Amino acid sequence: MQINGSVALVTGGNRGLGERFVQALLERGASKVYAAARNPDTITTPGVVPIALDVTDPAAVRAAADLAPDVTLLINNAGSSTKAGLLDGELDAFRLEMETHYFGTLAMSRAFAPVLARNGGGAVLNVLSVLSWVALPSSAAYSAAKSAAWSLTNALRLQLAEQKTLVTALHVGYMETAMAAHVDGPKSDPSAVARAALDGVEAGRYEVLADETSARVKAALSGDLTALYPKLAGAR
Repeated sequence: MQINGSVALVTGGNRGLGERFVQALLERGASKVYAAARNPDTITTPGVVPIALDVTDPAAVRAAADLAPDVTLLINNAGSSTKAGLLDGELDAFRLEMETHYFGTLAMSRAFAPVLARNGGGAVLNVLSVLSWVALPSSAAYSAAKSAAWSLTNALRLQLAEQKTLVTALHVGYMETAMAAHVDGPKSDPSAVARAALDGVEAGRYEVLADETSARVKAALSGDLTALYPKLAGAR
């Protein structure tokens, strides 16, 4: 999969990491970039094709596939973060996270899989998170949805292998974006994350761990649970 000459569609392409993906694609010579957002007027990057798209709306997803029949690279980046509390958060907030990260990714993948097949296979890049692998009470809704999207990505990779479509998962921690503005501590540069993810796609990688946090958490998955959740070590 070469970015140069590709035709890409980026969901949530109007801000944050999505906007950086759009810019990086243009810099690498993508022949066309569809930038999708609920409000296409918020897409300000010159040289892109704006598309109105809410990934939680099945009709909008189908319309996007009809509008972009030449796509060879789909980047499922659209996201939400309700910060709903585990025990007291609104259940509708949990449902929104699942609708966006899991069902939205599923709907886009279903709609564009035949498009990619007709265009030679191409690739799907799913933006996941280190929170796919580790959960916190304050981000339980987001973590659950990203974990579900991780499982979906693994299944999708197997399903689309026959049509020669690469499926790459991007895992990353906090970035310097509006979604993580409330977080104190180290954050990655989203432009660097976008470049690393596209490098992974071009290299045919199934998984991109964009920062040290993601690499460390993944390595700890095979160990005792207290390595991921030190608080539990003193709770017994």
